[in-house]
Amino acid sequence: MSTKDFIEKDYYKVLGVPKDATEAEIKKAYRKLAREFHPDANKGNAKAEERFKEISEANDILGDPKKRKEYDEARALFGNGGFRPGPGAGGSFNFDLGDLFGGAQGGGGGPAGGFGGGLGDVFGGLFNRGGAGTGTRTQPRRGQDIDTEVTLTFTEAIEGATVPLRMSSQSPCKACSGTGDKNGTPRVCPTCVGTGQVARGSGGGFSLTDPCPDCKGRGLIAEHPCMECKGSGRAKSSRTMQVRIPAGVTDGQRIRLRGKGAPGERGGPAGDLYVLVHVDAHPVFGRKDDNLTVTVPVTFTEAALGGEIRVPTLGGPSLTLKLPPGTPNGRTMRARGKGAVRKDGTRGDLLVTVEVSVPKDLSGKARDALEAYREATAGEDPRAELFEAAKGA
Repeated sequence: MSTKDFIEKDYYKVLGVPKDATEAEIKKAYRKLAREFHPDANKGNAKAEERFKEISEANDILGDPKKRKEYDEARALFGNGGFRPGPGAGGSFNFDLGDLFGGAQGGGGGPAGGFGGGLGDVFGGLFNRGGAGTGTRTQPRRGQDIDTEVTLTFTEAIEGATVPLRMSSQSPCKACSGTGDKNGTPRVCPTCVGTGQVARGSGGGFSLTDPCPDCKGRGLIAEHPCMECKGSGRAKSSRTMQVRIPAGVTDGQRIRLRGKGAPGERGGPAGDLYVLVHVDAHPVFGRKDDNLTVTVPVTFTEAALGGEIRVPTLGGPSLTLKLPPGTPNGRTMRARGKGAVRKDGTRGDLLVTVEVSVPKDLSGKARDALEAYREATAGEDPRAELFEAAKGA
């Protein structure tokens, strides 16, 4: 958490308690909200999980008398995230949060800094970033995200599949245990004091942060660089992982698997794995959104007189559809629940398109029957309406 986030977050509002709430009231509010938004009671609900994190963070500050006092003092000095000048201070001025919070960086920790021991003492106890009476601690670092691709059969994409993926990523160097130093004793970067970030003025009253150019954001510098990782603490590694691809994915879809990327540093979380999905075509079935499609040939007599036809399904038994008399070529019928799996677990439909099959070779008996049919319908012209419409246009 950044200092700016710390100042701007209203933890009292998060817990729904007044600023003069007692410890008992804070504890009661936290327990109630924690039960309501606990991940075990809201499986798969990302919003509830994020809310639970906010509640826990608020309780961590307000539930500790010392941290709560420091938080209240900081909020009093920086109302709504901005510095409040005292009476008579006309106009406005820019200031650098790093100068106020980071006594170790700016050297302004004494009375000359204007705030006695400096606000670095206040925030150092909360975030272990230095200050009076605290030791400098390097920050956890999140692992890299990894991109990979997988090709599935049409059936695997519809039903879901577990596939092996071989991935290459940066992980902690085994030779130096991720320290970057061959002796395992790197020193804290003096430029960023182990935070991995340096402040730069934005010109708008606040300072922004960038990765430290000297330690490349690690917070550590190797006095004796490891020969394997050249002092970076990271080395290329390969691993094979069994990954579950959910049912219903489409060709070209990019799936995000949280925490399945490269491992983090110093206790930091792992990155995410992004999988680009390719789906092979099927010789019989197609797909339209959550529906599967299939074209079924029928005879002229089936289309004209009607009847029952058997239709294949993907990975299941065939089904029987009733063909009404006079079914035209190209008509589409719907078999509900025989399509692709949706996100909510239900299935789309199977769209069956009828294609009248014209025989290339006829037996004598079949030809005689068709000749008789032609004579019986000699007075009918199926193109009469077409010509009438063409004249009137």
